[in-house]
Amino acid sequence: MIPLFKVHVAPGVSEAVARVLESGYIGQGQEVEKFETELAPWMGSRPLTTNSGTSALHLALHLAGAGPGSEVISTPMTCFATNAPIVARGASIRWADIDPRTGNIDPGDVERKITSKTKAVVCVDWGGTPCELFALVEICRSRGVALIEDAAHAFGAVYRGYPVGSVVDFTAFSFQAIKHLTTVDGGALTCRRETDLRRGKLLRWYGIDREGKRKDLRCEEDILEAGYKFHMNDVSAAIGRAQLPEIPTILHRHRNNADFYRMALSDLKRVRLLKLHGDRVSSYWIFTILVDDRPGFQAAMEKKGVMVSQVHVRNDHHTAMLAFRSSLPGVDEFASRQISIPVGWWVTPEDREDVVRAIVEWDRL
Repeated sequence: MIPLFKVHVAPGVSEAVARVLESGYIGQGQEVEKFETELAPWMGSRPLTTNSGTSALHLALHLAGAGPGSEVISTPMTCFATNAPIVARGASIRWADIDPRTGNIDPGDVERKITSKTKAVVCVDWGGTPCELFALVEICRSRGVALIEDAAHAFGAVYRGYPVGSVVDFTAFSFQAIKHLTTVDGGALTCRRETDLRRGKLLRWYGIDREGKRKDLRCEEDILEAGYKFHMNDVSAAIGRAQLPEIPTILHRHRNNADFYRMALSDLKRVRLLKLHGDRVSSYWIFTILVDDRPGFQAAMEKKGVMVSQVHVRNDHHTAMLAFRSSLPGVDEFASRQISIPVGWWVTPEDREDVVRAIVEWDRL
């Protein structure tokens, strides 16, 4: 079976972990500091690392002021982890529709859904392809609403020459097990405003200033705002630092495989490729296609030894989200047809030929 996902572990990871474990300091320390510095060029600004991408999103929502009595506009076409923090903050979700040709949120529908209660808009870079970020930035700034980008799929992606992480108010990344860059579990948050960055740095560690002068293990410090245990530790950071030099190769292989598929699958009857804009570079965490008979396609691919999956299902049909249901024709169209095929660094030229052959044979049925 050609897998849809595979964990990447760089050769130097074991040595890096052993070094930290034997150092006597495994909490948030110098490894985290160094990892954040090394991440900065990839994101266009120095991030705050966290213990998960979900924590990064939760922290962004806190900084944006989302809470009881407020609304957050989001897309249901994503991992449930995108929208669970909104509910956890006590805010209501107002769903925006998506462009069924890309899977990304529709800026026009976002603009229509903003109300006086809206505190934030959450957009998701489906598969690693950036949303219409400039359009969303303009809408949100004109209405005084924070824009939060869920870039869990999009590490290394580029929008109009800018690295994802440098364009909007807040950008959340995931370093979960099967992402391009994994720290086993972890995440990061970039903040456009320095004030948000400083406040977020406090909030990710209970609200305690870890950099201030201390007399008795910070026992004398007054905590001004209660925060969370969202920080990364040195073990995870060491893993990330060992993995980071492999990222150019990983991204190249994902993109090279995606380019191959875009050429080989461009003229089929029952398969449609997602629309690709020339002003952005996808990280291609997944490669999604649209098919006219998903159950039949999945069964055919399984017989051919090709793992495929929807990866994420629409969030608005979950029982936990029933209170927020609304009409979303773009989501209806996309969600009924989308399926992803193996595209990652582990997919060899022979593998991708086999994938294409299996799809073409199914298309001719």
